[in-house]
Amino acid sequence: MHILVMGAGVVGVTTAWYLRKAGHDVTVVDRQALAGVETSYANGGQISVSHAEPWANPSAPLKVLKWLARPDAPLLFKPRLDPYQWRWALAFLKECTTARSAHNIRQMVNLGTYSRSCLQAVRKDAGIEYDHLEKGILHFYTNPAEFEAALEPARIMRELGCDRQVIDRNRAVELEPALAPVRDRIAGGTYTPEDESGDARRFTQNLAARCAEAGVEFRYGTEVLGFDHARDRILGVNILKDGHHETLRADSYVLSLGSFSAILARKLGIFLNIYPAKGYSITVPVKDEAAAFKVSLTDDEYKLVFSRLGDRIRVAGTAELNGYSRELNPTRCRAIVRRSAEIMPDAARWDEAEFWTGLRPATPSNVPYIGKSHYGNLFLNTGHGTLGWTHSCGSAAAITDIICGRRPEVDFAFSGL
Repeated sequence: MHILVMGAGVVGVTTAWYLRKAGHDVTVVDRQALAGVETSYANGGQISVSHAEPWANPSAPLKVLKWLARPDAPLLFKPRLDPYQWRWALAFLKECTTARSAHNIRQMVNLGTYSRSCLQAVRKDAGIEYDHLEKGILHFYTNPAEFEAALEPARIMRELGCDRQVIDRNRAVELEPALAPVRDRIAGGTYTPEDESGDARRFTQNLAARCAEAGVEFRYGTEVLGFDHARDRILGVNILKDGHHETLRADSYVLSLGSFSAILARKLGIFLNIYPAKGYSITVPVKDEAAAFKVSLTDDEYKLVFSRLGDRIRVAGTAELNGYSRELNPTRCRAIVRRSAEIMPDAARWDEAEFWTGLRPATPSNVPYIGKSHYGNLFLNTGHGTLGWTHSCGSAAAITDIICGRRPEVDFAFSGL
């Protein structure tokens, strides 16, 4: 079967890998000149099953209200005359109950645990390097209330098989000595030893090269405009490349265009409640090896993640719900640098930070769309929010099973099933 994958980010490329391994002919289309140069370009770098507490939780509405007037807030909602933004926001509020939050944690932990094992298999099978570290992820809290609020989600995750251990400040510094400068400010932490970190862009581009070697066709510089369709079938994808219009035809199609999936799906009458959450990151050179961390870190109060990528440090986080603009906000950039330097002043050359922003495809629940659509030969693998890197391999394995008529191995509420 010939399958066309729309999107060459980490989700699209892993999908192509699994589909090709299953014996299908695969074509990948993407408007960029290379794989992994939009949302996968400079993300937080964590394979974080432990980062499964959704943004929509019982404490979120009050926090969002408090943050409305703060331009450097971890989650910034900037109201627009956009019905899709408000529809997303109302659905977000409905997901903030205790019951819905627990349900969504289950979905994300199950998918994350499965995906992490899939990633390890892909890494071995493809033989690729991407500055990966297998030293776990340590969440630390400098606000006692935030630490207390994390205990129940951590308990739920442990029940679901995610070994998220609750630790005190001394154990946190023992695991990661780079936190010593703020030891007295740490209220507590959690540690998940099986979580990993790595460079998502390097992973995506190296895996794309392996895909191409295996026979996957990549059509870069190709913008998807719409579809030819009849009744319940997609007949082709209308594209624009080098100023020329063309229709690409295949037997089946996979939509993995991140935040832009929602815009394209609406042309088919499919509503995907995905809205772009603009995230920021900085990449800086290591200054002092002794002061730089090795264990990947999460600063939960400020919603920042820290990953070590060889001789570089990546700090990423915050979310801005403000449409599709990718313009850098200097205030939010400075806030990341300021907090990072405060936590680990000698770890990096913070004044040499390289700034980046990308649009993460967020659903109100943080649970992605994976599965069948209303069209018999159109499949969804999109809406992964901040966990696209974490969930990519598991999502790809699952959508391949669905396309092949098999039931996926992971317990997850698949779209259309």
